[in-house]
Amino acid sequence: MDFFIFVPICALLGLVFAAYSYRVMTREGTGTEQMQKIAQAIRLGAMVYLKRQYTAIAIFVIVLAVVLVITPGINPLTAVCFVIGALLSALAGFLGMNAATKANVRTTNAARRGMTEAFRVSFSSGMVMGLCVVGLGLFGLSVTFWAVDSYTTLGIEEVVNVVSGFSLGASSIALFARVGGGIFTKAADVGADLVGKVEAGIPEDDPRNPAVIADNVGDNVGDIAGMGADLYESYVGSIVATMLIGASIVVGVNQGALDLFGVNAINLILLPLFIAAAGIVAAILGSFLVRTDKQDSGAIHMAFNKGTLTSLALTVIATFLLVRYFLGMEHIGVFIAVVTGLIAGFLIGIITEYYTSYERAPTQAIAKSCETGAATGIITGLAKAMESTVFPVLIIAIALLVAVMMLPYAPLYAIALAGVGMLATLGITLSVDAYGPVADNAGGIAEMSHQEPGVRKITDTLDAVGNTTAAIGKGFAIGGAALTALALFAAYSRNVGLEFVDMLSPTVFVGVLIGAMLPFLFSSFAMAAVGNAAGKIVEEVRRQFREIPGLMEGTAEPDYTACVTISTNAALKQMIAPGVLAIGAPLLIGVLLGPAALAGLLIGSITAGFILAVMMANAGGAWDNAKKYIEQGHLGGKGSPAHKAAVTGDTVGDPFKDTAGPALNILLKLMAIVSVVFAPVFL
Repeated sequence: MDFFIFVPICALLGLVFAAYSYRVMTREGTGTEQMQKIAQAIRLGAMVYLKRQYTAIAIFVIVLAVVLVITPGINPLTAVCFVIGALLSALAGFLGMNAATKANVRTTNAARRGMTEAFRVSFSSGMVMGLCVVGLGLFGLSVTFWAVDSYTTLGIEEVVNVVSGFSLGASSIALFARVGGGIFTKAADVGADLVGKVEAGIPEDDPRNPAVIADNVGDNVGDIAGMGADLYESYVGSIVATMLIGASIVVGVNQGALDLFGVNAINLILLPLFIAAAGIVAAILGSFLVRTDKQDSGAIHMAFNKGTLTSLALTVIATFLLVRYFLGMEHIGVFIAVVTGLIAGFLIGIITEYYTSYERAPTQAIAKSCETGAATGIITGLAKAMESTVFPVLIIAIALLVAVMMLPYAPLYAIALAGVGMLATLGITLSVDAYGPVADNAGGIAEMSHQEPGVRKITDTLDAVGNTTAAIGKGFAIGGAALTALALFAAYSRNVGLEFVDMLSPTVFVGVLIGAMLPFLFSSFAMAAVGNAAGKIVEEVRRQFREIPGLMEGTAEPDYTACVTISTNAALKQMIAPGVLAIGAPLLIGVLLGPAALAGLLIGSITAGFILAVMMANAGGAWDNAKKYIEQGHLGGKGSPAHKAAVTGDTVGDPFKDTAGPALNILLKLMAIVSVVFAPVFL
């Protein structure tokens, strides 16, 4: 513990750099009065929604904290850690969205001077989100661990079990932020597209469309706050899972029963914290290379790749030095296990880009199929999305096998370390992802404030790159969720004393079947919520087009507030059922059928959920970019039959990629961490 202070210091360094990035972004002007008016409407809608959502979540957090306090076998301090984890997750989402809703109009204004300035502003906002997530996550986790270890008489394994409540708090916020934000953003997006682009034939983000403000608000609450909470949870969960498994090895060593490493036992627990700290520093250094003075999307992609690859390389070097210091060169397999996770995350990003970029064959094939109608476009999109699951599964499988081969005497620790490795550079990978919604909003503000065509061209280029980075981010998030959930499953198995899971046991197999079914039921809840809310948006937009004189002619203003209210109410009401399912299912199975059946449930949910999430995310991303490929002038361009068919495919894909698919990440991790925390109950 001598050098432990460096972990919270690195976390604080990330927060300081987030503040610096915020300062860089806010130096940019906010443009014309009309631009400011539109941006203020988006910001107000986002903040009102977030306030109402956090108020609803606060009730849930209080109730679950009380349950943790009164449940026999669970240390009451777990509830304290749970509340801290929830509060910091909520704070990270607020800070990221606060920056994004200020950066959108500034990006539009910067685009009036050129691509370079617009790119600088939007990426600075992304850095605020990325570094707030890792900074608050690591700072909160490290300080909580230090406090519980220093000011209680608990043994080291009990300390880490108590600190696992921090991860449960992060998971709880993530579920509602992701599901609620996803329902909001896609209800508005689908409703705006169906009536605006398909029925009325007006452009995307046209100010005459009553749903455009709600659509832009949704980009922030879903793709900024929601994605941030999702990856905050994965980041914290992967570290906690590794600490839990490390603690179980420590106990074995202390009892003389399992002398695996022959080193200071606490080092196994501290190592993931130090790797995460090194990743924050690497992300900051890598961000300085995300610069370009060129005016094309290829240069922006190149800038992102330079920053990401530099961060990866620096993290690899730091991990090698940390493993050598903490464990010694005889355990170099630990280093290789971490690196396999890093490489796996990078490769999943490449595969996702291949299947979703409009510059690649799969998406172009989907666009081509739209020439014969929406049905063939949707069929081809589903086929390509199903095909796209092959390589991510193989990548994760190979990463796990390599990690375990490198540490045959501690295979579960190796699996957990691979998850830490994949998420170690989250500071920059999330920044790249969070830049996209800002660019999207900037394009909407440019359209609604009637900027010069050159301004919209710049924001469209940034947005097109943002679509690809968002797809890569979703692939990365899904891979991280799979490894985190698997590591938490391993920790759960340790906690309940399961050395193996007997698949021939009827109760275990029942658990597997129920677990495999849950991602589909969960997705059904989310998709139905979007469909219902989008239907109400469609009716409201049609009503306004029909009843407000001069709206279509541009001489009257629509009632934007009505659509924001519909999306807000739908999201807050319909995020409850998925939340109850995610928390209730493992508790019910664990109590009724026992720990082994619950292990089966986790196996089934991780397997089916991972594959379904990849398929849905890639389908939505590919349909979206197939539409954009046609809009660039291919296959007849905007307004052509192929374009109308592609818009339908994009509309179907919206809840796939931005609601149900990403929310599955949280389902897998939340059920696993609930199982870990409530393990004493099942025994």
